[in-house]
Order: sequence, then C-alpha cells, then structure tokens
Amino acid sequence: MTRRFRLGLIVVAIFVTLSAVFFWAGGRTGLALWVTKYVLHQEGAPFREITWRRGPDTAPPANASTTGKRKPNVILIVVDDLGYDDLTVLGTGVAEGRVGTPNIDSLAKGGVRFDAAYSGNATCAPSRAAIMTGRYATRFGFEFTPAPKAFMKFISSGINRNPEDPPPRYFAEREAGQPPVDEMGLPTSEITIAKLLQSEGYHTVQIGKWHLGDSPKYRAYAHGFDESLSLQYGAAMYLPEDDPRVVTAVAQKDLISKFIVANEPWGIRFNDGEVFKPDRYLTDYLTDEAIRVVDANRHRPFLLYLAYNAPHTPLQASREDYDALPFIENHTLRVYAAMLRSLDRNIGRLLASLRERGLDENTLVVFTSDNGAPHYAGVGHRNQPYRGWKATYFEGGIRVPFFMRWPAALPEGRIATGPAAHFDIFSTIAAAAGANPPSDRIIDGVNLLPFARGDQEGRPHESLYWRTDDYLTMRLGDWKLQTSRLSGRIWLFDLASDPTEQFNLVDREPGRVADMTARLEAFNRQQAAPLWQSLAANSVPIDRTLQEPAQPNEDFVYFSN
Repeated sequence: MTRRFRLGLIVVAIFVTLSAVFFWAGGRTGLALWVTKYVLHQEGAPFREITWRRGPDTAPPANASTTGKRKPNVILIVVDDLGYDDLTVLGTGVAEGRVGTPNIDSLAKGGVRFDAAYSGNATCAPSRAAIMTGRYATRFGFEFTPAPKAFMKFISSGINRNPEDPPPRYFAEREAGQPPVDEMGLPTSEITIAKLLQSEGYHTVQIGKWHLGDSPKYRAYAHGFDESLSLQYGAAMYLPEDDPRVVTAVAQKDLISKFIVANEPWGIRFNDGEVFKPDRYLTDYLTDEAIRVVDANRHRPFLLYLAYNAPHTPLQASREDYDALPFIENHTLRVYAAMLRSLDRNIGRLLASLRERGLDENTLVVFTSDNGAPHYAGVGHRNQPYRGWKATYFEGGIRVPFFMRWPAALPEGRIATGPAAHFDIFSTIAAAAGANPPSDRIIDGVNLLPFARGDQEGRPHESLYWRTDDYLTMRLGDWKLQTSRLSGRIWLFDLASDPTEQFNLVDREPGRVADMTARLEAFNRQQAAPLWQSLAANSVPIDRTLQEPAQPNEDFVYFSN
C-alpha cells in the first residue's frame, strides 16, 4: 500500500466520519457543537467530602461595633440571571404567581429593599467585578465577560437564528493577543471586599460561581478568600444531562445552553485542589456547604460570598421540584419554575441555619442578581414591567433586586429610594464591618446604611454609567441616555414619567442629549482600556424573546459578549 493511497484512505475516513456526525447530530448546530465539544470540559474526580476550617468552639468576648456586639457576620448572596418579575415581592412571580418566593421575599420584608437598584453590567462577570471591588469594572479593564474563542465563534455563527434578525458580528482582527480564557481575570492589584475584611479579622469564604479568572493566580483565594469552593468558568450543569434526578429544557435557539450541555462542565474545586463531581443537584449542594460554613464559623465574624449559578441556563430542575408543579403545562416554564422553587427553598434553609445557631440578629444578609433575565432561555416576561433583557442597558437588563437584612441594625419592611448600584455593596459591607475603604484609588460605591436606616435622604447617586465596547449608557437624575454606534441607535428616556422606557425623547431634547453625551464621553475617557477584547457582538431584541419572530422596525442593540 503506497503512502499516497494510505493518505487517501485517511481523508475518506475523516470525511465519512464528519458526514455521519453531521447527519446524526441534526445539521449545522450539531456539527458545530461536536467540533467545539470539550473546549471547557474537564472530567471531574469522584465526589469527596471537604473539610472547612473551624473557628473557636466558644464565642470570644464581644468587641465594639455599630451594634454594640461583635462585628456582624456578612452573607452576600448573588444569584444568576434572575428576572425582576421572578420574585413575588417585586412582581407577579413565576407562572403568574403560582410559584412564590417567600424566603427570598422575607429578606425584603424583614429588611430593606432599594426600589431602583442597578447591576454593574448587563452580563455577569463585569457585574461581579464591580461587586467585589466597589468600582466601575471598566476602571481597571474588566469590561467583557471571559469567554473562549470557540464559544464566541459558535454564538456568532448565525446558526438557528431568525433570518430577519440583524446578523451577528465576529471581530477576527481582535484575535491577535487575546489571552486564554483562564487568564481573563480580575487583576490582583484590585482590593476586594474579602481582602478588606480579612484585614479586620474576618474569616472569608467563597462558594459557587466566581467567573473572575480560572487561572490559579486569579482564583478567589488569590483575592482575599481564606477558603473557596468554586465552579469552573462561568456556567455549569446542575447535574449531568443523563442523570435521572434532573429534568432539562433547552430552547431550540438557545446556543449558549447547547454549548454548555455539549461541554458538560460538571465539577467543582475546593481551594487549589482537583476538580471533583458534586453528588447531588447543584443548588442543594452549594447550600449544604454554605450551612456547614456557617456552623464552622459561628463563633467568629465571617464573610460568606454565596454565588448560586441558579437560575442561569441550562434550565435544569431537580426531578422532585419538577414533579411538584404538575399544574404548569409548558415544559420549559415548569423546569424554570422548579429551579426558582429550589433556589427559594435553599435560601430559606440557609436563613434557618442562622436562626438555629443564634446568628440571625447580627448577620447582614445582602441579596441581588448579577443582571436581568436573558431573552434566549425560552421563558418570556421575566423582566416585566421593564423592557429589555440581559445584554442590554434597558431597565430589564440592569434593574435588579437588591435587599439587605440585618435585624440588629436595619429597620424592617423599609423601601429605600435609589438609585443604588452593585458597587455600593463593597462600601456598605465595609461600613458594617468597621473597615475603611482603600484611599489610594477611586471607590465608586457609597455606604448605603444611612439610606437604608432612613438617616440620610436623597439619592445615593446622581449619575451612573455603563460601558461595553461602543455601547454607552448613563442615568443622570431621572434621565437615561443610551448610545450604540454598532446598532446605530440612540435612546433618551425620562424615567420619572416613563419608567418602562416606552417613549424615546431624543428628537425632543437635543440639548439634553448633547449634555449627557458630553458627560458620557468624559466618563469614557476616564476608563481603562479593556484587558482583553470581545470577539463578537450579537443583536438582542428589546421587546421579544429569541424564540419569537422579529417585528418590523423593532428596537435592538448589538452587545459585545
């Protein structure tokens, strides 16, 4: 057999194999997923129990603080892609209110909620960077969510999109110098709230989603967390798809979920150890470990950053929660409602653990979501009454729940006026712990405790800004301006009279547009260059889900990653 003949056989075999995969997988989507499979995949080791470091067996003497007791414990709960209307305390609730969120609601009813709270960004990782540092993430170049090149190429491929949608953009010229996804991390020159509280004697723990760098030099324990139980990358399965304990729903056009399912990032890492497989539904597992952390640290001040990946896609519910909702006929909605049921129940379990250990009174619990709900998941109306979705700077993409409960120091059932922002969490927790924020850099957040107590009136912020690539937005007083060069759109809304952004006043207010544009440009000049680039921008409709057909002359934005 000649060398040329053998080479020909190899080529034929590859062609036949690829053709078989193509038809077996159902066309271009299946083939593309097959090609990208294992981009993020890391086979986890078998489940193992972990051991949290225990604090003192008895309570130390009380020290001075704002409550007259020892420093308060702090639990920061950040959920993923929660819709504003998903919570019954803010809106209708899931499945027209038939699936309530009483435990999450109790944080608002038993504490303080801000009626106009904003995320640091319209996608997850930059919001988390703002929460951790108390600063606009663009001040230090954390402008885009870390993502591998294969993922960006896949979601910008145009596969399964509506033909009427504006085409996705891929910026091949930006590939040069792009770091690996593991190296897209929060600079260690930044001072996180964990690092700040470490200096005040707090034991600091991170559980769940990190998404601020997966290389060891960027992981949570490199940013001031004494212990870390962290998911890989930015999304995860709740259980493997073929596990009988889970029910999955993936919308037909949801390429993000299909990519995650294809790569099956199923595993978690304790500190710098090997990745291993949790032994149960992920929301239950993360809560079990959070309760163990509370128990291990009940006699010393602790900071627990609990970042659930729920209810981020892929939509996966435990079989038990799914079976409890037979009255919901739509399969996708039922899976999503079951995920919310699980999330709410688990937060209730965590709150109960505080009461059982006598820690409830002097624990500050902060609850928020990283951004609004996405348009691609197959569940509509989640951000009502607001327009827009995740990956837009319309209110639906950045207006988020923001609750604080601290029975020893905050009133019950108070609604505080905004606008408040994600980076305020840093300054607020610092003030509660008696820590001084760093003075060698701009801290954009403010201490919200006086506003929460009612000691201070007025707005925490007169202006707020957002930047993602060429998409710039600001809120100045009650006016909000959005400019998107790639989309070729400008919007101006008066939120005082039009909180749901129905009436674009650009043509009626040219002077205001000019003034706010100048302010936006000044803000833009103060921000750092991105640490890495976004390789793609996709169009996001404002008033419909991805599953619905495009409408003539509809509003949309291009969002870079």
